[in-house]
Amino acid sequence: DLQSIRRPINMATNKVVTKKTLADDLAVKFGWTKKDAAEAVNYVFDEITAVVADGGEASINGFGKFERVSKKARTGLNPSTGEKITIPASESPKFKASKTFKDAVNK
Repeated sequence: DLQSIRRPINMATNKVVTKKTLADDLAVKFGWTKKDAAEAVNYVFDEITAVVADGGEASINGFGKFERVSKKARTGLNPSTGEKITIPASESPKFKASKTFKDAVNK
C-alpha cells in the first residue's frame, strides 16, 4: 500500500528519482552498502527489462504493469520534405499504472 510507505529523506526533497537516488535511499534505510543497494536497484530494472523484452509482463502490485506491445507498420510524412514514407512495424514497452498508484497521484 503506497500510503503506508514512509518516504525516505532524499525522496521527500528530490523532484527527480534516478537509479542512484533509489540506491542511496535503500542504503540508508536498510544499512546496506551503496554498492549492494545499486546492485539491487539494477537487478530489479534488469529483470523487468528482460521479461518485457521476451514478450512477458512485469506486474508490480500497487504500482503498475509493464508489457510489450506491437505497433503495425504505417504511413507517415517526412517532416523535411513532406514526402510519404512507410514507418516499419515495431515493438515498444508500455506501462499501465495501477489504481493504487493513480489514486496516490490524484490525492
